[in-house]
Amino acid sequence: MEFNKDQTVVGFVGTGVMGKNMAGHFLSAGYQVHVYNRTKAKAEDLIEKGAQWQDSPGELARHCNVIITMVGFPRDVEEVYLGEQGILGNAKPNSYLIDMTTSSPALARRIYDAARERQMYSLDAPVSGGDVGAKEARLSIMVGGDRDVFDKVLPLLEFMGTNIVYQGEAGAGQHTKMCNQIAIASNMIGVCEALVYARKAGLDPTTVLKSIETGAAGSWSLSNLAPRIIAGNFAPGFYVKHFIKDMGIALQSAAEMKLDTPGLALAKSLYEQLAAMGEENSGTQALYKVIDK
Repeated sequence: MEFNKDQTVVGFVGTGVMGKNMAGHFLSAGYQVHVYNRTKAKAEDLIEKGAQWQDSPGELARHCNVIITMVGFPRDVEEVYLGEQGILGNAKPNSYLIDMTTSSPALARRIYDAARERQMYSLDAPVSGGDVGAKEARLSIMVGGDRDVFDKVLPLLEFMGTNIVYQGEAGAGQHTKMCNQIAIASNMIGVCEALVYARKAGLDPTTVLKSIETGAAGSWSLSNLAPRIIAGNFAPGFYVKHFIKDMGIALQSAAEMKLDTPGLALAKSLYEQLAAMGEENSGTQALYKVIDK
């Protein structure tokens, strides 16, 4: 199948911080786009730009042959795909289903199997890069599913990302995203501790950052989130509550593999403290507030 603009109708479920920009790239490229979000107000910008609103994931699925989902939690993914008004019960055979939510590898395999039974094609394709990556179409996309399906939809994924890697069979994309989140979890502790240390030592954190962000300590979080911390900007590029969810999935998957991840466990406990402070809807950089008590 060629995904040209005359034959391809894109459906996008989930138009929040990330999804709104991701869906917008298809509109900008001239594709017909249908959208659904639990809160319609979050889709208004896209509707004003030409997207067509649908009242449920199932209704959206009936109009589209490529359906992309970017929702919050595994329970949302399950409802969107397997629920009474879900995608799998309403999409046409030969539809392409791409879940870009960070979710459970086991659930990704369930959706893959259910899609295959209905002659549909399913990929799990979680992303990394935050709100900036979504806006600038340079997300890192890690993909699980059948290789031939990945090869076919790659031109569509390129509207949203630049580092797009096929990782293996169904669930492999989600497992890769868990690796990503595990690496970020401990790193964010280090970023926040370093900035608090700099301030306590009487240093200018911005000047310190100039020295350390390009050396061995360098990381995406240090370069992109540390400046936000210094500026007192704790708005979400990625929500604390969603990061806690991701760490929970990673800890469960690690336990199933009999793998001990002490850094991940510590990070989750600190982020849970942050959420208890009323910061669950802040960005992940708000961990600074726990370290700087």
